[in-house]
Amino acid sequence: AARFAARFGYKIEEKTMQTMKNAAASIHEVSRERVRDELTKMLTEGRARRAFELLDESGLLVEVLPEIAKMKGVEQPPQFHPEGDVWVHTLMLLESLAPDCSPTLAWGALLHDVGKPPTFRIAPDRIRFDSHAEVGAKMAEVICRRFRFPNEETERIMELVSHHMRFPEVTRMRDSTLKRFLRMPNFPEHLELHRIDCGASHRDLGLYNFVSEKLQNLGEEEIRPAPLITGDDLIAIGYQPGPRFKEMLSACEDAQLEGQLGSKQQAMAWVKEHFPVKI
Repeated sequence: AARFAARFGYKIEEKTMQTMKNAAASIHEVSRERVRDELTKMLTEGRARRAFELLDESGLLVEVLPEIAKMKGVEQPPQFHPEGDVWVHTLMLLESLAPDCSPTLAWGALLHDVGKPPTFRIAPDRIRFDSHAEVGAKMAEVICRRFRFPNEETERIMELVSHHMRFPEVTRMRDSTLKRFLRMPNFPEHLELHRIDCGASHRDLGLYNFVSEKLQNLGEEEIRPAPLITGDDLIAIGYQPGPRFKEMLSACEDAQLEGQLGSKQQAMAWVKEHFPVKI
């Protein structure tokens, strides 16, 4: 009822709403997969905000997603979130979801700040949510497992939650760190989540534009260049295979991404200088 009312703009008749409230607790008799699929449809049919307002009004939200219900009344620092509490902010994100958006993006938007209620604290300078992205990613995993999401979708949703606070760092990132960030799997979803997150709060798209320009100006070869050397090359010049290879190759790739290395010969000399062969 909530999904169709939201989708078609219907008003739920008063007696029907009361019946929904009275029966809300019985939702646990429905399979978790069925509930998951209904929630996903609500999130991706273009009227997600209204659907979740109706879930809240009917008492179903606290039954199926108590972690989301706990967002209500959790204040945020007004200098970054003039729109209101975490619940209002999340509803605004849901309102920004395009019809037929990917289910993982939709769930990422719903859960991106799920870690804020348990990490809320009032610091001397302002309200803070220490490590809420990391806490939220763990909570998102629990929620996804509860609804029996496929492992791949669970990982994608967790990554959206865990990485959404990396965008404020992009202008200070080293070139190698930024390029690794830009080549993350499913990065367009991360960028779109950041865009609607900004639109539902301070409305400053400066970082979104910065990243978009970097993606446009940097070619695939710059973001994801072919490795200059491999483990076989290290063995050929006297290094013993082992766990250290990963560190050496990663460090060499960082130097390549920073523009310090451009050839295999340079990379081999760089490795010899920074990781001398142990005799």
